[in-house]
Amino acid sequence: MKLKNYLIVVKDIEKSRKYYQDLFGLEMLQDNDGNMILSDGLVLQEEKYWRTFLGKDVIPQNNACELYFEESDIEGFARKLETLYPETEYVNKLMTHSWGQRVVRFYDPDGNLIEVGTPM
Repeated sequence: MKLKNYLIVVKDIEKSRKYYQDLFGLEMLQDNDGNMILSDGLVLQEEKYWRTFLGKDVIPQNNACELYFEESDIEGFARKLETLYPETEYVNKLMTHSWGQRVVRFYDPDGNLIEVGTPM
């Protein structure tokens, strides 16, 4: 068995597709009307469908998990994030951990937590 995809819930699937393409270069592989598969295994699921499947409300910014990306040009990424999405809500702007890794943590427009760090 292998892990195939990971799914996040979004309000506006086209807005989210653009966001993940702009910042991370992810491309749409398949569009299933409310469920979109992007490259690197990320699946976007529209909130209205997810709520129907679960029968429960979606809780944005629940901080229960994060998407983690690595980027060697972390300063360039931080500038791109600030330029393209100045309204970004940060957990922490670019910082350096005690072990030397540089990271930035923030929420996507739907409250999904993202971390971008330098390779370890």
